[in-house]
Amino acid sequence: MNKKNIINSIFENIKTIIGALIIAIIIRSFIFQPFYIPSSSMEPTLLIGDRIFVSKYTYGFSKHSFPFSPNIFNERIFYKKPEQGDLVVFKTPADNRTDYIKRLIGLPGDEIQFIEGDIFINNKKILRKKINTSNLVRCGKFSFKVNAYEEILPNGAKHIAVYNEAGTLQNTKKFIVPENHFFLLGDNRDCSKDSRYLGSVSFVNLVGKAQIIFFSNDTVKGSLLKFWNLKNSFRFDRLFKKIK
Repeated sequence: MNKKNIINSIFENIKTIIGALIIAIIIRSFIFQPFYIPSSSMEPTLLIGDRIFVSKYTYGFSKHSFPFSPNIFNERIFYKKPEQGDLVVFKTPADNRTDYIKRLIGLPGDEIQFIEGDIFINNKKILRKKINTSNLVRCGKFSFKVNAYEEILPNGAKHIAVYNEAGTLQNTKKFIVPENHFFLLGDNRDCSKDSRYLGSVSFVNLVGKAQIIFFSNDTVKGSLLKFWNLKNSFRFDRLFKKIK
């Protein structure tokens, strides 16, 4: 192969790589982005080791839709308002950089408060009923027994939330959700850093809506690098499971 052919081959390879990167960035920014679940704050809905796809187009697009959150605009385009019950990935208000995932509970203008362990939205208690399910969830390196409830939000959306059996958060101040902000909670209510501590989340900080679990590996039972143990750690029942 002569020098000209070598240069042409290198140039073609570079074009192919650049083209692939551009396509990957477009898909990641405008369609779907994969995320890894590193904590237990959303148990039992999401487990440590779940890998999920998040739709980027559901709520429109902001600077946080793009890699490194470039400061190109401070609003959302093609904005569609999220709904109560959505599982939302967002950038934390503290640094506008760290990705969290929580459940949307309060809309702009809502008043949220915990009273005697119950959640009140606009002075109305969220309906809930106790259910029989696995009553052990993780919290960091530990596990604790919980009471599990099916909660029904004002718009009819249902989800499972768990509360520490030994004692849960009883009472809080009244949180008033500002305009263009949302109040989000973890389903693992006593092991979640959420809007009770972070504050309400701006609509600009929304990254997307969690849609599906495409892979899940129990990191306690083994890492992906230990492929010989994958059959024991791989959660087959969560493969391509739709997120509710």
